[in-house]
Amino acid sequence: MNPTTPFIDWPTGLELILASRSPRRAELLSVAGIPHVVIPAGDVESKLAAELVAAEVEPAEYAVALAEAKARDVAASYPNRLVLGSDTVVILDGEVLEKPVDRADAIGLLGRLSGRRHTVITSIALWGGPADRFGADAAAPAGLSAWEATEVEFLELDPQAIERYVDTGEPMDKAGAYGIQGYGALMVREVRGCYFNVMGLPLARLGELLREILN
Repeated sequence: MNPTTPFIDWPTGLELILASRSPRRAELLSVAGIPHVVIPAGDVESKLAAELVAAEVEPAEYAVALAEAKARDVAASYPNRLVLGSDTVVILDGEVLEKPVDRADAIGLLGRLSGRRHTVITSIALWGGPADRFGADAAAPAGLSAWEATEVEFLELDPQAIERYVDTGEPMDKAGAYGIQGYGALMVREVRGCYFNVMGLPLARLGELLREILN
């Protein structure tokens, strides 16, 4: 078991709820020493995402709205618990690139990213919290959100290598169809900004929000 982070005055017995199915986010919380349990949000994403796209909201606003929806969904079932929601999107030419829907979509996304620079935005939202710390008014729980942007540049990708990469299965559950912490690392020429943000959780920014809520 990892020790609790020395960078946050963590209350004894408090466990953060991670409202995400992402094993990478859970891994990053463990690496950072943040006590947590995983309780994924329900199906709150697809309908809201379609509404946000139709409304033509900015990418950062899009990502924050999804993170907040996930956090609120889980917090509704777990009163007096602090919940973390998060969402990662890839931006190319002003367009939000989400997870690929199938093999052909993943190949197409990677072809578009080949040899180019794109932006990865990850949003985080903290919701709820112990009543004895944040007040007994359940109608007004703690709620903080933020987002981080990282610039990523890809090498020129061989079409056959793209197909082989997609066939590993790694791209299929990831925004933009790649994982920087896996095979996809060999596609990346340069990263400007928070590396962990590209993995799915901007740890330094999360630490700032946690300190604001807990300390």
